[in-house]
Amino acid sequence: MLSNKMKMALPILVAIFIAILPTPEGLTANAHYFFAVFIGVIVGLILEPIPAAMIGLVGVAFSATFGLVSDSAKASRDWALSGFSNGVIWLIFAAFMFALGYKKSGLGKRIALLLVKKLGKTSLGLGYAVAFADGILSPFMPSNTARSAGTIFPIAINIPQMFNSTPENEPRKLGAYISWVAIAATCVTSSMFLTALAPNLLAVSLVEKNADIVITWGQWFSTLAIVMIPLFLLVPYLAYLIYPPEQKHSPEAPAWAAEELKKMGSITQKELIMLGLGILALVLWIFGKQIGVNSTVAAISVLCLLVLTNVISWEDVITNKAAINVFIWFATLVAMAGGLKKVGYLDWAAGLISTWLEGLSPSIVVLVLVVLFFLFHYLFASVTAHVVALLPLFIGIGVNLIPADMVHSLALLLVGSLGLMGILTPYATGPSPIWYGAGYISQAKWWMLGAIFGAIYLAGLVLLALFII
Repeated sequence: MLSNKMKMALPILVAIFIAILPTPEGLTANAHYFFAVFIGVIVGLILEPIPAAMIGLVGVAFSATFGLVSDSAKASRDWALSGFSNGVIWLIFAAFMFALGYKKSGLGKRIALLLVKKLGKTSLGLGYAVAFADGILSPFMPSNTARSAGTIFPIAINIPQMFNSTPENEPRKLGAYISWVAIAATCVTSSMFLTALAPNLLAVSLVEKNADIVITWGQWFSTLAIVMIPLFLLVPYLAYLIYPPEQKHSPEAPAWAAEELKKMGSITQKELIMLGLGILALVLWIFGKQIGVNSTVAAISVLCLLVLTNVISWEDVITNKAAINVFIWFATLVAMAGGLKKVGYLDWAAGLISTWLEGLSPSIVVLVLVVLFFLFHYLFASVTAHVVALLPLFIGIGVNLIPADMVHSLALLLVGSLGLMGILTPYATGPSPIWYGAGYISQAKWWMLGAIFGAIYLAGLVLLALFII
């Protein structure tokens, strides 16, 4: 085990080592230095010698202070604060408050007990219950943050607590398994349906704009379902094998849950209010686009109603350390990831890739592009940012290097990877910080599991590529 001093020193040493290397041709010195800081931040997040939010804040502060993103002090300030105005960040913050509302009202406990009563004989059964809940909602909710973090998290997080599994007490008993199944399942469902992830819709429009290729809902599902349905059905079982819960069987749990429900008595007024507000949020998230209400605005509005109806108090909001910690952490990472695009690093990397791929067979080009597009997500804290920064570039490379009839398949593979890549890191997609912030899985363990499941998901994409190209 590394000492804390070593954990503190390693990110700095890695950043310095990269910074003193010669600046690659075509890249500015500031872009090179910013990339060094970015990698230092990533190493820091893996080792976590200090809280993750502080690591991100140090990276942003250092880069802005030394003008690595812009020579202008005002532009540097605007960049440093850009993550705090990101809609997904506020949606994540609101999701934490929803979870608190479910807990304080008692509704989360009641729903968790009902799930345990019906499916609680085995931990695997509970894993499938969480996964299927996401699967049912996914075609109708284009925000996986609203779906997984705002709707499923507040309920699912109550289940391990029923078995006395908390972040501080026996997290591996059940809580860690439930958390991992939830994030792993939502990553698959986000790729299974065009309408299960907001960046999917953006990606389809960019493909049409850059390659004149139209991808319909039916084309998306019929092509990607070949891999996504088997992956989705395997997720709870794979997690059970790779990251097993310590408590596997609990034949007495359903009877115990039934007894606890009796003790709770009839549903209370606060529970009914919480249920109504939960349904309101769900309706606004599903139909928000049609009625002109943004998902983040909907979440903040419902948060206000939670306070006004006294389901939670304002004191609860401003003293929720986990929510504030994740808010700062994710906001700084969004800014850092956006900085890579701003300094020109991503454009330079894409140009370099295009040069390397010239002369290879079209099938190999497709496979390499899919793998690189997936792995590049390690550099992003937002799927939307990934789409905007890289999808047009990768589609452009494909148009230049492969036959026209293969570009459609390449486009489907690239856009179909957007949900799956969310499994890679604790900041890779909107719900990730919520499930990580629950505290059941350490950052180091998350990176390890992310690499394992990322490899499985990527293998599925490669198999699909071999089938359709």
